[in-house]
Amino acid sequence: MSAAAPHAIAIIPARGGSKRVPGKNLLPLAGRPLLAHSVQHARESKYVDTVYVSTDDPAIAEVAQSAGAEVIERSPDLAGDEATSESALLEVLDTRVARGLTDPDLVVFLQCTSPVRRPGEVDRAVERLLSGGADSLISVAGDAALLWQADGDGARAVNWDPAKRPREQELSAQYRENGSIYVFRPEVLRESGNRLGGRIALHVMDYWSQFQLDEPEDRELLEWILRGPGSWARVQLPERLDLVLMDFDGVLTDNRVTVSQTGEESVSCDRSDGWGIARMHDAGMRMAVVSTEANPVVEARCRKLQLTCYQDVADKRAFVEQLLKDEGIPPSAVAYVGNDVNDLEVMGVVGLSVAPCDSHPDVLAAADVVLSRPGGRGAVREFCDHVLGRPQPST
Repeated sequence: MSAAAPHAIAIIPARGGSKRVPGKNLLPLAGRPLLAHSVQHARESKYVDTVYVSTDDPAIAEVAQSAGAEVIERSPDLAGDEATSESALLEVLDTRVARGLTDPDLVVFLQCTSPVRRPGEVDRAVERLLSGGADSLISVAGDAALLWQADGDGARAVNWDPAKRPREQELSAQYRENGSIYVFRPEVLRESGNRLGGRIALHVMDYWSQFQLDEPEDRELLEWILRGPGSWARVQLPERLDLVLMDFDGVLTDNRVTVSQTGEESVSCDRSDGWGIARMHDAGMRMAVVSTEANPVVEARCRKLQLTCYQDVADKRAFVEQLLKDEGIPPSAVAYVGNDVNDLEVMGVVGLSVAPCDSHPDVLAAADVVLSRPGGRGAVREFCDHVLGRPQPST
């Protein structure tokens, strides 16, 4: 951040009561509580130095702190259904002042019911406000809908003339508030009691950003958006990736084993996975297999792929933690590709956890990224292609 960069804080209101979707703010979504997505997005901003969560709920407070936010306990009279977001925002600002802190240059207000944001989205919104000389900003998605309104005589068109039905591309640009990001100067809120005021800028986000968790059925759609095609674009990859670890069965194989009448085992692998691993070697990436199995077939395949092979590992987490300690590698610089429940503990301590699409349901729920390919059928190649598609920082 440059010396002239504004001082910004982020505020995420998250009260405990929710009638339509009970426990909404803590609902597991794409491997983490709903609230944690917005905390992460705020913490990734180069402009935001502190993330505050305003809540009246101890469970929400605990999740917020675990995700890296500072909790401001919300007053009981601001925790009801009728309380506005503005009242919670003001309370956070006033609490800071009471602690001897001055108002920041900017406040970033994120609604945790809108978890679909691309990496860098918060920074782009801040920069849009600054470049436009605006006092406040609202995030929107493009909307080409032909709107109608019911009235006493039937219905009437709102934004078009039915006698001259336009094509979508002929409509003037119009936008729908998506409820995801608001940025404002504190004086706007203090003087007007509203998050929006003065010169207002629009920050246009993509199509998927318009979906929010307001009804129970929204959860399935949001899960699909965050996990589905393009999910890599919504994941903040580690700043550095120094080591890639992976399970063997179900990752480099399709999780099946063929046993001959003499007891010899064979597995099915994908040649494209080998190609991806070879390109990772060319790029200087360290890779290794960590397997609970002690089987010659594991060793043979790893030797063929020039992968370091750790076999007969009963406690993967303990083994990986010791390995990283011995090698001096921070867990945040490690990716792990796993598919079954014995991989879960390792996935929880590394910087990036990845799962083939046919993994155990608990693993799919915990992974940062779910690949579109199954294990032993191109999943590792897909992972390698994504990693190699971004520049690696120099040492």
